[in-house]
Parts: sequence; C-alpha cells; structure tokens
Amino acid sequence: MKVYVFPGQGAQFAGMGADLYQQSPPARELFEQANTILGFRITDLMFEGTDEDLRQTKVTQPAIFLHSVILARTLGADFQPAMVAGHSLGEFSALVSVGALSFEDGLRLVYKRALAMQQAGEERPGTMAAILGLSDETVETICAGIDDIVVPANYNCTGQIVISGTLSGIDAACEQLLAAGAKRALKLNVGGAFHSPLMEPARAKLAEAIHATSFQTPVCPVYQNVSTQGETKPETIQAHLISQLTAPVKWTQSVQNMIAAGASDFMELGPGNVLQGLIKKINAEVTTQGMS
Repeated sequence: MKVYVFPGQGAQFAGMGADLYQQSPPARELFEQANTILGFRITDLMFEGTDEDLRQTKVTQPAIFLHSVILARTLGADFQPAMVAGHSLGEFSALVSVGALSFEDGLRLVYKRALAMQQAGEERPGTMAAILGLSDETVETICAGIDDIVVPANYNCTGQIVISGTLSGIDAACEQLLAAGAKRALKLNVGGAFHSPLMEPARAKLAEAIHATSFQTPVCPVYQNVSTQGETKPETIQAHLISQLTAPVKWTQSVQNMIAAGASDFMELGPGNVLQGLIKKINAEVTTQGMS
C-alpha cells in the first residue's frame, strides 16, 4: 500500500520550493495565493531568505506546509494514497492533501498555530533535546522524576526521543539521561518547549480557530500523532489536532500501526528526507522515497 508522509518543523532549507514555483504554473498560482492570504511574500523568504529567516516559527511552519501541500497538488491524479500521516506540523499538510481541510483554511490555521507557538515560547521560555540510545521507558521514567516540567515530546524512532520542557528541567534531564547511558543528549535550536504543557496558551488559541473551521471527511485514513490510529471522522480529527500542541508526537507508534494495516511503500512529500530515515529505522523492510 502506498502511504504519503509529510515532514514537520526542522525540515526547512534556504531556497525550498523555488524550483516548483519556476517550473509549475499551478504551483506558482498556489504560492501567490498563499502570499495574498498571509499578507506578506513568504515566497521571498523561502526562495531567497537566510537560514535565520526560515528558522522563525512563524515562517518555518507555513513554508513547510506550502512546500508539502503544493508538491501533493502537482502530482494530480497520481496522488492516490491508501493512508497518510504527518509529523507534528505535517499533520496539517496531510489533512489538506486528502481533502479534510481546504488549502486556504489549512494555511490560515498553520499560520495561527505558528504565531501562537512562537508567542507561547516567548512568554514561557523552554527548549527541547534529542535523546539517543535509551529505551522509551527509561526516558519516560527519568523525565517523570525531574522536579520541573520535562516530558517526552517526539517518539521519532526506536532509540530516539525528543524531550521538551523548561530550560532548567531540560538541563537536569540531559544530565541524568547521559548518566543512565544515553549516547547523546543534544539540545535543539528551537523557539520553545513544543508538545509540552508550556504550550497550553497556544493550544487554547488554536482550539478556538479549529472549532471555527470547517473539516470534511478525508479520502483516506489520516494516522494522527495523538491517537496513532487512522482517523476519518472530522470531529475526532479536530480534537486530536488541538491536543497535539501539548501532547507527544507518537511517530514510531503511528508508523508501526500503518505497517500493521498494510503500508509498504512510503513517499515523503516536502523539504528534506528526515521522515524517510526515521521510517527505515522503525522498519527496514519497507520502501521509502521522497519528493522535494
């Protein structure tokens, strides 16, 4: 079964989407529509901006969303997924690509989400760290024992978890996780403690916007980060999208469930190839390819 997966924040690169814009008139039309909706020329930042420009959450998220969704649109009739999934932000790209959200509504929600997350990160400073070489259970136990906010945020693949929390909490957790045998505890250059309780103000703002947006039944199941199951009911999809901001991204579990449901061929749509690498680490027997 053919599955399409959509990357999240961190996959961006300078010049992303420029070839699409130049070579495909339908893609160019969608990019220009996005500039109008957002009220600024995000294409200028995507095509000509610096890495620092693209690292701003309010730019990163809509940029990756646009790159992914427009790639799916350019496939036309060849885009026939049996199921889809997205990593964090990528879930919005997946939902638009399979008709659960319109392009316009999806972009507006992503931009509101990005602004809310950036503001929450400024108001309640925090960070994230990638932990390599420990079991999920060990990471969960050590985080739970820290006298501060620290939680598992991304279950990326076996032996790779990203934790999220306060600055002091992450420092304490990294020290204890290294002592417990972690191969690496690498702090990430992010704008906040995403997928942790520190994102609660952003979750509340996003909830209001999502409840005011029309969702439709997707053409195939969407394996969501929160439930790890293939969802098709609009109200369930909405609820999980809201919960996602303060809940962990269960990518490992989602991929395992898709494979159990028959997924064998994964295509990553969007900048980079991070998801292909994670999927291969989760199950080396499936095929992966990308389109960026």
